[in-house]
Parts: sequence; structure tokens; C-alpha cells
Amino acid sequence: MVLVLAGNNKDKKENGKFPAPHKVLSVDREKETAIVEGVNLVSRSTKPSAKNPQGGIIKKEAPIHISNLSLVDPESGAPTRIAIKREGKTVTRIAKKSGKEIK
Repeated sequence: MVLVLAGNNKDKKENGKFPAPHKVLSVDREKETAIVEGVNLVSRSTKPSAKNPQGGIIKKEAPIHISNLSLVDPESGAPTRIAIKREGKTVTRIAKKSGKEIK
């Protein structure tokens, strides 16, 4: 779960509280982008096909750079940075704000 920090779909604070986080659908590590549900929607025109017999204009999510996203603290719902904790061969991500594990 992430919050959008920059761009046209920047999440606004409401009454000092953070908005609901968005779900990450996929991540492209090579291009350092992510597709986030309901963010950075673009319109694409499609021809009629067997899958979509009507055709027309379809709205879908486009990739957004990961520097414009922030992970959500599992406890408070606020944006947070992460720390990497290594114990032997296990690696866990820890939220800097609360100290809780991010899954």
C-alpha cells in the first residue's frame, strides 16, 4: 500500500489526516516504475475485437515512477521510510515511524 507524493494524482491531506492508501498492482524494477490502482489513468482508444466487441475509449492505469510513491506505515497510515533488518538469512522491512514490520 502506497501514497502518491507528486504528480497530477498527488494525495491531499484532509483535516490533517492522510487519505486512503492505494494498492500496487505491479512493479517494473528495470524502469523503476509501478502501476498503482486508480492512479495516473490514461485514455486509450481500442478497436472492436472478440474480447471487446464495442471498442471505444478505455481508461487504464499507466506506470508512475517509484520516487513519487511512499510506503504506508501499517500502524498510523502515514507515509514512512523503511529500514532493512537482517538476521542471518532473513531480511525484513521495518517502518521508520512506528518500528513495525512491513509485509
